[in-house]
Amino acid sequence: MKNLGPQWTGISGFCSSFFFCFSFIIALTSPASATPGSGSGEHLTATPSSISFGSAPVGSIQSQVVTLTNPGSATVQITQATSAGPNFTVSGLNLPATLAGGQSITCNLAFTPQVFGALNGRVTLAFTVTYPGHGGTINYAYYRVHVSLSGTGVGASVGQLTPSATSLSFGNTTVGGSQTLVETLTNSGGASVTISAVGATSSFSTSAVSLPVTLGPGQSVSFSTTFSPTSAGSSTGTLAITSTASNPALNVSLSGAGVTAGQLTTSPASLAFSNVLVGSTQTLPETLTNSGGTSVTISAAGATSSFSTTGLSLPATLNPGQSVSFSVAFSPTSAATTSGSLTLTSNASNPSVNLPLSGTGTTPGHLASNPASLNFGSVPSGTTATLSETLTNSGGSSLTVSQLTSSAAAFSVSGIAPPFTLTAGQSVTFTVAFASAGTSTTGSLGVTDSANSGVSVPLSGTGTLPGQLTLTPSVINFGSIVAGTTQSQTGTLSAGSAAVTISSVGVSTSQFSLSGLTLPVTISAGSSISYQLTFAPATSGSATANVTFVSNAANSPTVESLSGSATAPQHSVALAWSASSSNDVVAYNIYRGTTSGGPYSLLTSMNSSTADTDSTVQSGTTYYYVVTAVDSAGAESAYSNPTQAAVPSP
Repeated sequence: MKNLGPQWTGISGFCSSFFFCFSFIIALTSPASATPGSGSGEHLTATPSSISFGSAPVGSIQSQVVTLTNPGSATVQITQATSAGPNFTVSGLNLPATLAGGQSITCNLAFTPQVFGALNGRVTLAFTVTYPGHGGTINYAYYRVHVSLSGTGVGASVGQLTPSATSLSFGNTTVGGSQTLVETLTNSGGASVTISAVGATSSFSTSAVSLPVTLGPGQSVSFSTTFSPTSAGSSTGTLAITSTASNPALNVSLSGAGVTAGQLTTSPASLAFSNVLVGSTQTLPETLTNSGGTSVTISAAGATSSFSTTGLSLPATLNPGQSVSFSVAFSPTSAATTSGSLTLTSNASNPSVNLPLSGTGTTPGHLASNPASLNFGSVPSGTTATLSETLTNSGGSSLTVSQLTSSAAAFSVSGIAPPFTLTAGQSVTFTVAFASAGTSTTGSLGVTDSANSGVSVPLSGTGTLPGQLTLTPSVINFGSIVAGTTQSQTGTLSAGSAAVTISSVGVSTSQFSLSGLTLPVTISAGSSISYQLTFAPATSGSATANVTFVSNAANSPTVESLSGSATAPQHSVALAWSASSSNDVVAYNIYRGTTSGGPYSLLTSMNSSTADTDSTVQSGTTYYYVVTAVDSAGAESAYSNPTQAAVPSP
């Protein structure tokens, strides 16, 4: 193994086996074979890696900041920092200093010229790198990083500007606001220095003294630099000083961050309490959040009306993004809707935040029934009658109906399924049925609810025996009528000792029809109603039908028999004409045809009157007639004007 020199720092771990030691030697030999400091950039970097301090009076001090960074993943420990020569020094390092992967630290390098002329030097940083190994750790010793330094020592007749701070950090500043820091420039040289310009960039500004200004040796001047952010976010800039000093362009780094002002927001934006019983309390959660960029202190919280807060300890300070949760309570003293607000006072950009509050005080729920009792009246045995019943929550808060119970088996409930909840003012309607067994029955419907309303609906019904429906007559014969005409007869329906309800009527053929009844119809006990039956045959022939009455009577269905016949209609055409004006006419001949204009056939000859009847016509045919006059010599006149007769169909 190559000797690493007198600065060897040792090896951690202990070889307990041949295999372990073999691996250890391989790991150690690789970096040790390099020259000291070789490849050090893999483990430690210096930014900047070289510094030119320019001209500085002998005996003065100029300093620069250097950042040391571990860019790798292994652990670096800086053990030594040395400078070559008396003109350069290093400070600000607390050694040994350990840097994890990606970590950085800073140190100050100073130029303190002791002699005139160009001066060079360097600062050497020695460090070790630690890797995890088998059973322990492995240290590679004496890696080095060098920072090259240069400067020129000048005589005391040269002016030198030295800032009181090489950088100004304003930290967090509220957008729209400003923050001011003071910078002092001192002439640390031996000759006067004239400052001709001072300027700041970005969101920074300076209120320097009237320029130009001249500083004798040892004199100072102070001025203010202000950071005024216009938007949220980090800002950097430069304070540039132009002078006749040996460092004529002096730059001071500026940095700051704009942040939004503290802003108090509520979640939810309002609170609405549901119905709350008078004398009780309901709470809802509320959250306050600082959505701004600076801290907010809540100093007071006040609620109006029947509202109050719990769980909010004041004063309370919220950092940016921080929240606090508490409860708002509503304790109504009367049955009414109440509105109020919670006012929050703070030093936020919205110093007074109002949270709208609302709630309704209610009275307890109370159940009422409508109607208060149910009477089904007379119901024939074997049938069922139904009535509707409504339950209403007439109170101010919800209640739950858990059970409905009938005290008598003849009564039953449908259309409702306990348990169910009724809100204030809500109703539910259902059906109660009475199944008649022919006797009078009473009972009650009991309702159990969470408000203990004590609702009980009395029930009653009278069962009756089935009625008897009588038809008068039970058989009707309309006789014979001409087809195409109608004939009507009256029938009577009578109820016996019990009422009868007729629900439907059916007639088996279309030649018969029934009228005068509006269904359903109820005939009270011992009463009768009438109706009309009509026979309207369209063609000749015999016809029969049954009229079926469906009712709740014991003899339902009740049937009435109908019969009748129809003959074909007989048609004739009556003819009449005016007498001839000739005195010699003794008779008239009548001619008939089926086409307008003829031909015509002789129908009646030598008719001495001016009228006749054609009884030989056929249904559905149109006839055309003309007449001639005959004189005593037997001569016949021409045809008269024709006349037309249409015989209807049967």
